[in-house]
Amino acid sequence: MPLHHVVLSLLADGPSHGYELKGAFEEAVGPQWGQLNIGHLYQLLDRLSRDGLATTHRESQSVKPDRVVYELTDDGYAELSRWLGTPAPRAGGYRDEFFLKVVAAVRTGDRGVLDEVLSTQRRHLMTETHHLAALEREHRDDPVVSLLIKNARLHVEADLKLVESAEDSLPAALRKPATRHTPVSVATTATARAAR
Repeated sequence: MPLHHVVLSLLADGPSHGYELKGAFEEAVGPQWGQLNIGHLYQLLDRLSRDGLATTHRESQSVKPDRVVYELTDDGYAELSRWLGTPAPRAGGYRDEFFLKVVAAVRTGDRGVLDEVLSTQRRHLMTETHHLAALEREHRDDPVVSLLIKNARLHVEADLKLVESAEDSLPAALRKPATRHTPVSVATTATARAAR
């Protein structure tokens, strides 16, 4: 995730220091993204400075230690402009843990295991849908944050359609297990683990 480019965009507003940038990031993207780790942010800022995209200077404070202020360079503005002009492909292709669970469930050859994996995912996605609806109501006056929440909601809706498609098409793909062991249901396995 190119967070360093977002930091460049925040610095385009003018010189700033770490905690100020952290607050600006979290205010700009809203709660759906989550908090930005301050240690990670300082690593990004050090990288920007090392790469010549930002300069630093120290600013003295009366009570606290000096703080480091970062400012965008001409190369930083150019890199921000270059990044904004390029498409944003999905990170890591289409790898997805749920898909791997579906593969494993189909390989068991057990319809009950497949149904359980799909229904568990459906419940999780429905919970996400309700959570996102509440966030949309809470942030309806902020168009940027609302757009990020809408993006998350549309992804969840697409994932729900994938679950529906799997429910329709995958039972026919169930194969006989490769071993002679009887497949154990997901719930039975979880119960056995909890009893240990």
